Amino acid sequence: MGSGWGNLGALRGQTQPFPLLLPCPRRTAMCVGKCSRIVGPCLLVLGTLSTAASILLLFPGGASKYLLEGHISGHARAVPGLWGGGIAVLLAATHVTALGWQRSGCSARRSALLSVLLSKLALLGAAACFVLCGVGLTNGPLCLYNSSEPGLGHAARWGYPFLDALDQGPDARAENYLYNRRAWSICLEPEGIVPWHIVLFSLLLLISVAEMVLALLQILNGCLGCLCGFCDGK
Repeated sequence: MGSGWGNLGALRGQTQPFPLLLPCPRRTAMCVGKCSRIVGPCLLVLGTLSTAASILLLFPGGASKYLLEGHISGHARAVPGLWGGGIAVLLAATHVTALGWQRSGCSARRSALLSVLLSKLALLGAAACFVLCGVGLTNGPLCLYNSSEPGLGHAARWGYPFLDALDQGPDARAENYLYNRRAWSICLEPEGIVPWHIVLFSLLLLISVAEMVLALLQILNGCLGCLCGFCDGK
């Protein structure tokens, strides 16, 4: 009889540690909340920087007269960093930041689902910003430059000198723009438009890539939140 109680006690001792093998939902929930508290503020910063860079493209050298005169490149006027990498990302970032501090419950799961939808919107916006900024960087800025056309001779006109050089073949491309800083002097006005154009569009490209990575991460994180919920512990 004593040995029977001893065997029963041994079985109980073996079954007690078993729940420790299933802590995944709680740990996953903790990771969901912590990840949202990191991703949200990062997206807020990136969205703000994207908005600022896109607005600065409208004012070469800080001057507003070129915008009023219509002498701004088409891709800069499209302000992809404002609506794509800016507003769409900021909407998701605000919700994701608030999501990181919510406790477990049905409302938290609905918020996680909403964060997935907004993150998809942010991903699309950042991708559109990346494409438009890439094309804008390749085409070069709109500026006043000396052109030589048959019948017109050498005359200053507004246009895309580096885009015209691309039409002449790969050899012309190698001698211009991103590959040769000496060619930047072809732009007479606005002053310093080429480095202004390159720096801001390159910055927007980098920002949009970072936004896409974070948006993808939050989509996965939000899906985990829908499935596992959030823990009450911080």
